Amino acid sequence: MAVEEKRMRLLFIVNPGSGSDDMDFKSVIDSFFSDAVHTAEIYELQKDCNLDQIKAAIQQAKPDRVIAVGGDGTLKLVAECLQGTKTPIGIIPAGSANGMAKELGIPADINEALDLTVTGEPKEIHAVSVNGELCIHLSDIGFNAYIVKKFDDLAERGMLGYAKATWKALWSHHKMEVEINLGEETITSEAAMVVIANATMYGTGVKINPEGKLDDDVFEVILVKKYSFSEILKIRFTNLPFNPEKIELFHTKKLSIKARHKAHFQVDGEYMGKVNQINAELLPAAISVIVKPA
Repeated sequence: MAVEEKRMRLLFIVNPGSGSDDMDFKSVIDSFFSDAVHTAEIYELQKDCNLDQIKAAIQQAKPDRVIAVGGDGTLKLVAECLQGTKTPIGIIPAGSANGMAKELGIPADINEALDLTVTGEPKEIHAVSVNGELCIHLSDIGFNAYIVKKFDDLAERGMLGYAKATWKALWSHHKMEVEINLGEETITSEAAMVVIANATMYGTGVKINPEGKLDDDVFEVILVKKYSFSEILKIRFTNLPFNPEKIELFHTKKLSIKARHKAHFQVDGEYMGKVNQINAELLPAAISVIVKPA
């Protein structure tokens, strides 16, 4: 005798400005669930929307699961609304770079990703509070944050836009002087960037944090002293350790970073301006995400 599938209420929070494709997500979602036992409601983000409006939409829908349709920035918005609750968050990767989707093994094919929103299992993961911002993926100060700023200034989306932003940043970014306090240890160094890493890789696929786990009791800090393409290629394609003269990795639950001069700063792909002070601490079991069944 077949087991009856549990009926679920799903709320899809769609960022229409994500990515470079002109996909009509509403039509695709409606079509996918037209014959399903589950009900799917769609909330489309407006340009000037705020967290209170999104929270109100979630409260009104009373969903069993909330699905972020967009990139890491869209996921961050949804996570901020559901932080501390047990409501699972699903992901439809539709951004220019989908770091957390890649991290969690979410299929790039939209129909497969939609199927996972109902067949997947909830998994609690930790997050990091970075200057009061919820970070579920990667935050950094320096070179990569400058790339994010350059990318935001470009009309082009997608990986071509990232490539152009990276090229511009390579020619104009300067090193920082930083002091990193990890509690019992203080490091003073020149740096191209400092990464606060909850996850392992950027949306481009570059694995900057090979020791990262989303459900352990620490996050990682990666001090990139020299921006080395050979080191990044080594990280991506081999299991060789970092060259400590170029990149160092630390584990911690709490940290502060001071830069001599203000530097570019981003959280989960969202540019936050220039800062010279960063404070970060672990947020255990902050959110629940939908992943493939074990």
